[in-house]
Amino acid sequence: MAAVMAPAALLAILCLAGAAAAAAAAQCATNTSLTGYQADLRMSQHQLRGRVEVVDGCSFRVAALDLLPGSASARWWRADGTDLDALSRGEPAAEEPLDRTFRSESLVFRLLPGLSWPLVPVLAAYDPLTSSLFGFVRLSDSNASSSSDSSSSTSVSAAPTMFDSCAELSPRFRVRWTLHEANNSVDIGLEAAVGSEYYMAFGWAADPAGEKPTVIGADLVVAGFTEDGLPFADDYFVTKYSECLLREDGSVEGVCPDTIYGGHNNDSTSAKLSNFNDTRLVYGHRRDGVSFVRFSRPLVPGDNKYDVAVNASRNMTVVWAIGLLRPPDSLRPYYLPLMSRGGAGASSAGTTAFAFAKLNLSDSGCRCVGPLDAEDKEDQARITAERKTPLVVTVGPALHYPNPPNPDKVLYINKKEAPLLKVERGVPVTFSIEAGHDVPLYITSDPVGGNATSRNTPEVIYAGGPKAEGVPATPTELVWLPDRNTPDLVYYQSLYDQKMGWKIQVVDGGLSDMYNNSVLLDDQQVTFFWTLTGDSINIAARGEKKSGYLAIGFGSAMVNSYAYVGWVDGNGKGHVKSYWIDGKDGMSVHETHENITHKRCRSENGAVVFEFTRPLAPSCSGRVECKNIIDPTTPLKVIWAMGAQWSSAPLSLKNMHSDTSNRPIRILLLSGLAEAVEDLRPVLAVHGFMMFVAWAILLPGGIMAVRYLKHLKGDLWFQAHTYLQYSGIAVMLLGVLFAVAELRGFSFKSRHARIGAVAFSFAFVQPINAYLRPHKTENGESSPANRVVWEYLHIITGRSAAIVGIVALFTGLQHLGHRYGSKNIKGLTCWLILWFLSVALVTAYFEYMAIKRRRGSADGLSGKWVLGNTEEDDTVDLLQSERVVSKMESNSSPEPMEVQLQPLKG
Repeated sequence: MAAVMAPAALLAILCLAGAAAAAAAAQCATNTSLTGYQADLRMSQHQLRGRVEVVDGCSFRVAALDLLPGSASARWWRADGTDLDALSRGEPAAEEPLDRTFRSESLVFRLLPGLSWPLVPVLAAYDPLTSSLFGFVRLSDSNASSSSDSSSSTSVSAAPTMFDSCAELSPRFRVRWTLHEANNSVDIGLEAAVGSEYYMAFGWAADPAGEKPTVIGADLVVAGFTEDGLPFADDYFVTKYSECLLREDGSVEGVCPDTIYGGHNNDSTSAKLSNFNDTRLVYGHRRDGVSFVRFSRPLVPGDNKYDVAVNASRNMTVVWAIGLLRPPDSLRPYYLPLMSRGGAGASSAGTTAFAFAKLNLSDSGCRCVGPLDAEDKEDQARITAERKTPLVVTVGPALHYPNPPNPDKVLYINKKEAPLLKVERGVPVTFSIEAGHDVPLYITSDPVGGNATSRNTPEVIYAGGPKAEGVPATPTELVWLPDRNTPDLVYYQSLYDQKMGWKIQVVDGGLSDMYNNSVLLDDQQVTFFWTLTGDSINIAARGEKKSGYLAIGFGSAMVNSYAYVGWVDGNGKGHVKSYWIDGKDGMSVHETHENITHKRCRSENGAVVFEFTRPLAPSCSGRVECKNIIDPTTPLKVIWAMGAQWSSAPLSLKNMHSDTSNRPIRILLLSGLAEAVEDLRPVLAVHGFMMFVAWAILLPGGIMAVRYLKHLKGDLWFQAHTYLQYSGIAVMLLGVLFAVAELRGFSFKSRHARIGAVAFSFAFVQPINAYLRPHKTENGESSPANRVVWEYLHIITGRSAAIVGIVALFTGLQHLGHRYGSKNIKGLTCWLILWFLSVALVTAYFEYMAIKRRRGSADGLSGKWVLGNTEEDDTVDLLQSERVVSKMESNSSPEPMEVQLQPLKG
């Protein structure tokens, strides 16, 4: 009997389940008041984009969903509003977690059992673990209106971050647009994964048919954020690829706002258009390290001089750029883009990235897959806690809190809104709390704060509590010592209110975390740290062994270098000073007055550590330190030295270094790379020897052969001239290629390189000139004009090459001396002078013998005329004063020649 009833019971259960499912399906089908309703997700963070569509009473679709991942607790969330209290009272709306990256996906989500759309006034993407709102759509208004007007359910609520089309200009820069051709306008959104100090530029080039596109004449919109975090978008016009320049005559050129041209160019048309900025800012924000600005502009502008008309139905050339932004000053009250050469792949550290592309506004669809994911998502100010330096905690308005939603007031540290705080394990952190009696501070493991215990959420409190409160008149000091058991990430928060503070990064060590880059200098005895910040550089040096002082220098050697010395005196006080060194004794170390700030020096277990900040380019003139310019785009050579004792008083032998680097390290400040500088003296010695053989022996020998060996029989002089010249050019070419290969490229920064290039050019003209030599005349006819021109050109360029080449030899020795300070340079220079004096004496002797020989030949020919060879000498020296005599000499012969006469026929 029991065996018979068991299948019957199972069948009954299945029938009931089926009936329940059918009832649920029927309920979903009948609850259709919102079916078809669409609304765009409004982004709060995590780069959320997408369009929500109600499918039926129990499910919804999100089309083109973009989202950076949240924690495992992140869900679609139902709530009564978007404020912190409403979200904390809400609950999950769908089961699927939002803990992965969504890349332009279209997905259907089902509401949890028991939920219906009237219970979902707000559908949000929310992470309850961190109380983070990613984005939301409002459905309450739709619920209210749908009962009276069912047609409203098909309306679309647009968000400012959503567009009809998108194109990826580079991996970190995109342009989005929505075309309103009927209204003669287009809405454009620019988004880039760059810092807040960067601008985004986009516009249409003046696209001449059949010509290569150029940025000159481009109509750009430059967008970005002010120092207060407010977005802007302004119309710019390009007359030159440079920063905007206002010249003394009042003219303007460069990448300048449209409004500046009319006010300064003497043009009535420009004056009328000076106030014609037809770009209208719509919206802008900074989220997750990504800048986004939306603006509107007309397709056919009213300004035909400084704007480009856009044809929405054809491919047009657009130009885009990303670079650093110069804030306004008293002379230029505009935000101006800084220009430095780069390309589409240029780095973000100070280099302008720009390129051209083709864009058709009529193309619909999105070619941007997934959200932009910035490497640095932290926009908040950063503060590094220093030993015995208190952090002043106050309260202020929430302007740019990084984790919405948040209260109206948040914590400030050292006058910075909710900064990212960095502390070191083992280093005490002192807080001076002045936020008010109702805002006690505590350090917690909970990212929300406000006493997580009251929310039944476990937390670990590391410091602070109800008594850690104070006001500016009577601040309270809280000292916290992070130890080895402190997690890498904790939070400073208010004990009574949620989400008023932000993150604390707990790190090991010190300098390596406070500076963006570091390298070990030569012999790995000193570590060099640096961070580029705008127009200045923060520098630190740490000795890896005990010493009384530590010095670093910018140059190839301590002599002729700019040095910075850090030491701790007998009273325990640290000092950092700058010097110019032009010799090897104490009297050659001259203290300078550079504008170095934020100077710190300390001794850690006997090893000296010092830090300072200095401008990249000193703002002075006339002093030796004014030439101490750091160019981040070129390698910086850094050396070091250590010693037992340093002093502000005049230096002596007791201040001599006891250890020093053997060679400089060449540091690329922008990329953070470094390499040892090789001693190139052997390379340069081979190069110099080859050039000496070419310019001091072979090439002068070829010139002397053509001038002083013509009296010999045959063409010996011509063969000697040809072989010596070609040999000299070959040796010279090998010398140049050898130096270029070892130095890894050409560089014309030195005077020697520029003079050598001129000599090189003159020398290589000669073989070409010889190849183009006009034919000689026959039967004693006068030389044609082209032959005369060729002779002058050949002689003048050849002798000019010799003179410039000799000058290049001397400048090469001078360059070697400046680079390495070699003691042998003076001796080599004297030896070279003696060599050319010897050559000059030999030349004078040959010249004397040639004159004597010509006079003797002229006397021997007096009264004698013999028919002989009438061929013209092929190489008459046009610079000789006795040209006629030499020609007679060349036509004469010691032996009479036979002349055969034949009778005339006819």
